[in-house]
Amino acid sequence: MVGVSWNDAVVYCLWRSSQGGTPVRLPTEAEWERAARGGRDDRDYPWGDVIPAWIPNGGRGPLDGPWPVDLGPPNAFGIRGIAANIHEWCADWHAKDFYERSPARNPAGPARGRRRASRGGSWRHAVTISRVTARSKLDPSFRYTDYGFRVARDV
Repeated sequence: MVGVSWNDAVVYCLWRSSQGGTPVRLPTEAEWERAARGGRDDRDYPWGDVIPAWIPNGGRGPLDGPWPVDLGPPNAFGIRGIAANIHEWCADWHAKDFYERSPARNPAGPARGRRRASRGGSWRHAVTISRVTARSKLDPSFRYTDYGFRVARDV
């Protein structure tokens, strides 16, 4: 889903969780990065260290809009379209120095802040992909056509 604010994404997660089945939520930044890496901690991107041929326009933009999420192969965790195409909202508040002081294992973001964290590239930018470590932030009430989300669940 794209064109939604962080607030919209949270409301969707609450609604979907209320429909029965497994509750869902936004992933933390740490969960998002682990999912994007797909078990390959030594790589810059989910697919390796170079931009693959299936990325539209060689990773250069801006493009006319997002490309289909199922473009290209899935990573080792079966996830497609992550780290490219759209910024994806994460559950965490953003703090520039958070990872300098956070726990080493499964850190959750700061308790408060002004902007929410997001990860991933954007079809609207000059470079449409992002390294799995790249972070961005935005006011949680803002909506942009290149911001969206995917859900996570506890296992």
